[in-house]
Amino acid sequence: MTLSTHDVPAAAIGPAPDASPESSAGERRSPWAGLVAPAEGGQWPRPEPVRTLAEERLHRKRKLAAAYRLFAKLDIAEGLSGHISARDPELSDHFWVNRFGLDFSRIRVSNLLLVNGNGEIVDGTPPLNPAAFNIHSQIHAARPDVVSAAHTHALYGRALAAIGEPLHPISQDSLAFYEDQVIFDEYNGVVLDEAEGRKIATALGPHKLAILRNHGLLTVGTSVEAAAYWYIAAERAARTQLVAAAAGALRILDHEIASATAGEGWGDDGARWAFEALYDLIVEEQPDLLE
Repeated sequence: MTLSTHDVPAAAIGPAPDASPESSAGERRSPWAGLVAPAEGGQWPRPEPVRTLAEERLHRKRKLAAAYRLFAKLDIAEGLSGHISARDPELSDHFWVNRFGLDFSRIRVSNLLLVNGNGEIVDGTPPLNPAAFNIHSQIHAARPDVVSAAHTHALYGRALAAIGEPLHPISQDSLAFYEDQVIFDEYNGVVLDEAEGRKIATALGPHKLAILRNHGLLTVGTSVEAAAYWYIAAERAARTQLVAAAAGALRILDHEIASATAGEGWGDDGARWAFEALYDLIVEEQPDLLE
């Protein structure tokens, strides 16, 4: 397979601009747009670097491999169930994903799969999880602004999905998902065909979190970092809500304060920064993920 490596502006290969009608409200008001995270070190503030296509592809693959390792470390992986994808920056109907049967803790850049829109492995060694293709291909097709999607069967998200509850506005952290989540209110078994994947993508709409009833959580973002961190944040918010509900009646924030707080920097850039702090830790601890 030959992939182009010619130079292009970062804007040409990055996510859609913040003003996109499919972007979340918080994203449009992000105070961090276009800046690298402080965790990256060096002079700050400074803008995100301009990358060639080859550099952007490697950047996404590194973040993707790190996301899998973080999910394993944070105990939000579940056996062979789950997948995180990264749209290829050049072949926009292709995405990178994990090799089926490989534990999240063993994923590295070199064993990721590149899959095309027909479900064929263009780069990498089989097998491919059919459910990964059926879900992620439809989300990437429906949402051109989405670079990455994350879905696993983590404990607390799965419990929340079992009772069909949304994330309520009960804490500052949960407000990241206020009016930016949906419940996919049906379950038809393992996602073994593209039609079921299209149902999930349609239900997700312009939002960043879908609670798949009797199944688990699914998050998307305009970068791998954002999609992965939104999943981590949603799983933690689900845990908080379930623990709080078991202890007593939930104190729900009113719409005015919840809406105002949700718009104060909860965009994908903030999630990207939060992921970068974790990225530094996992790379230092498990540098083989970059191989």
